[in-house]
Amino acid sequence: MTTNRRLKSLSRTALGLVLGLGLAGAVAFQPAQAFAQTVEAAPAPVVEARVVPQAEGQGPALWVVRDADSTLYLFGTVHVLRPTTAWGSPRVDAAFDSADQIWFEISNPDDQAAIVPLIQQYGISPDRPLSSLLTAEEMTSLNALAASAGMPAAQVDVFRPWFAALVLSVAPSIRAGYDPRSGVETILKARAEAAGKPISGLETIDKQVAILAGMSEADQLAFLRTLLESYEDATVELDRMVGAWATGDVALLEEIAVDEMQTEAPALYEALLVRRNTDWANQIQTMLEGSGTVFIAVGAAHLAGDDSVQEILEARGVNVEVAQ
Repeated sequence: MTTNRRLKSLSRTALGLVLGLGLAGAVAFQPAQAFAQTVEAAPAPVVEARVVPQAEGQGPALWVVRDADSTLYLFGTVHVLRPTTAWGSPRVDAAFDSADQIWFEISNPDDQAAIVPLIQQYGISPDRPLSSLLTAEEMTSLNALAASAGMPAAQVDVFRPWFAALVLSVAPSIRAGYDPRSGVETILKARAEAAGKPISGLETIDKQVAILAGMSEADQLAFLRTLLESYEDATVELDRMVGAWATGDVALLEEIAVDEMQTEAPALYEALLVRRNTDWANQIQTMLEGSGTVFIAVGAAHLAGDDSVQEILEARGVNVEVAQ
């Protein structure tokens, strides 16, 4: 693999995290210094239910699972978006409006009072700073990336590797005009609240923190190093990824956000996608035992590839169709 191709692969691995973990969007709500210091978390932003620009064609992909008395929609999301991103879709709106319940990865991605203490407990390690784990050359790269994201090097040095990688994977998108307030979950949550629809989460914030914090230090460092090698390509690849998602190009989305992670970061792929997709398939099958209409919105990386939620359900004999 050429150097340029490898750097692109590594940047895609980082993007898989942004597309596969709601916590990535949740972290983007909060200035990094709030995690490194004992400070009061910023209040949750007020996001009004609003109309987003209409997407080209049919817009983002949507799937549906049905039985005699249940209809479950599966919709892939992007956790941070530019306010001008066109992803509105009458088909998605109709499915959302018909739902009795709305499910997200986590029900409260904007709950900074819950997120900040968890990060301070599991994402900060002053007694084992990154400068003791990375080479001098790697620290030079880390400090440069931290500076470009507006964070003092000393602040990032106390981050555990997984958290440094998470923050620095989100930072390029924020600098490029992406905003968690324009993320799909944030918009849909505001709509659900305005309509009085019950909101639930497939996971909790602490479970999402545990996914990354529970990885071995060696795997955490491997992920951080992929980011250090590919940071400059991140925004270009993110734009391509969002374009693929917004136009329903699931094959390209899989190539960008899933395939490279599976090859370059298998431990992250297993923790971030495979195990969670399996758990969510279990929960979806339980929902099918009930009745009614449910709209399920999760990171789009979970609905692409051989280990997607749909593929797991299909392997169990559950029919998943593209919603028309």
